[in-house]
Amino acid sequence: MPLPDSYRLTPVGSDRRDDVLRLDVWAFPTERSIETLRELPSPLSWHRTYGVAQVGDDELLAGFHGAYPLRAYPVPGAEVACGWLTWVGVHPGHRRRGILRGMIEHHFADCLANGEAISGLMAAETPIYGRFGYGMASTQLSLTIPRGAALRPVPGAAELHVALEEWDAAAHGDLVAALHRDYARLPEGLGRPGWATRETPEQRAAREADPAALRGGKEALRLLIVRDETDTALAYATFRRTMSWERAGAEGTVHVREAVALTAAAGHRMWSVLLDLDLTSQVKISNLPVDDPIVSLLVDIRPAVPDYQDNSWLRIVDLPTALAQRRYAGDVEIVLEVTDAMLPANAGRWRVRAQAWGHAEVAPTDDAADLALDVRELGAAHLGAISLSSLAQAGLVDVRSPAALRAASAAWSWPVAAGANWIF
Repeated sequence: MPLPDSYRLTPVGSDRRDDVLRLDVWAFPTERSIETLRELPSPLSWHRTYGVAQVGDDELLAGFHGAYPLRAYPVPGAEVACGWLTWVGVHPGHRRRGILRGMIEHHFADCLANGEAISGLMAAETPIYGRFGYGMASTQLSLTIPRGAALRPVPGAAELHVALEEWDAAAHGDLVAALHRDYARLPEGLGRPGWATRETPEQRAAREADPAALRGGKEALRLLIVRDETDTALAYATFRRTMSWERAGAEGTVHVREAVALTAAAGHRMWSVLLDLDLTSQVKISNLPVDDPIVSLLVDIRPAVPDYQDNSWLRIVDLPTALAQRRYAGDVEIVLEVTDAMLPANAGRWRVRAQAWGHAEVAPTDDAADLALDVRELGAAHLGAISLSSLAQAGLVDVRSPAALRAASAAWSWPVAAGANWIF
């Protein structure tokens, strides 16, 4: 469905940043002024940003969206190009006119033109994007861990050294970026699907900034670094603290922004420090993959109050390319019958053939289907964290062959849970 006749879509560059911010505060209410927001670094890749305006009115944007051009987005067993949809907003005075659908259709065409077989996003409102073929592909975990929570012992942890420093983007940015990037490829030979790193200069600058306007009443950003005897950095955590003085004394909270460790020993050492900072009573962290090592390190996870919600949503834009790019955890030969209301080239029957830990051959076929599903469910299963069998039990996959479901569920799965540890 194209945009209504009275609207047009146009590229929007950095010279129109104020117009973008003005729309953004209408779409996402905030206490911050345009003047304050203008001073913050923008994460947008301005060559992939587009606005919708009424014909004859170039000043007021009725809609806006952008894409992060990721080129090393982790999927099972591979890193691929991905057009990450972001900053999607429609002015409340222009809702219910087809503007969002028009922008999504443009985004899909833009992805295809840039060689991106998949699109991803993090949803402000989860019911919206399933209508456009996005499936919830990973879940995130939040924890509130009491200070002093017991950890299972890990050999070698006590020998590692810890430094606590004030965050300095110039001094620490490269180190943190390298550790974050390396973690995407662990465990070796598997990697963590969905673990997007800050690929673009704009993303990295925005993430590394620490403006007072974004601290939410907390202290300036702090950094914890774990090093071995050769002074090699093996783990980092960024965090802020808040204080609350109660009758019994200090009840401070450590708000961990990111906690990343390349070895089990470094992870244990990092958490042992975070869980024992003076004048605090708890540690809060969100955006964890559901199998983050802290889940296994905690002797008792119940007091940590686990909370789960959606993380990344995936949309397959070029089906044969997307399915051939990733690897599979088991032998499979299956015929999928796929529906796709927005991208007809994806619809139809596809034969997918792969050997364990290899890539797939994907080709159209007229053979009878083993499984029938919408592209939304195929996107949900793409990172290996949401199983095809669970989708079938929910009635979202039509199973024509139980044996095929068994093989496909094993093949599409992945030993490491998908997840990203930051919102972008």
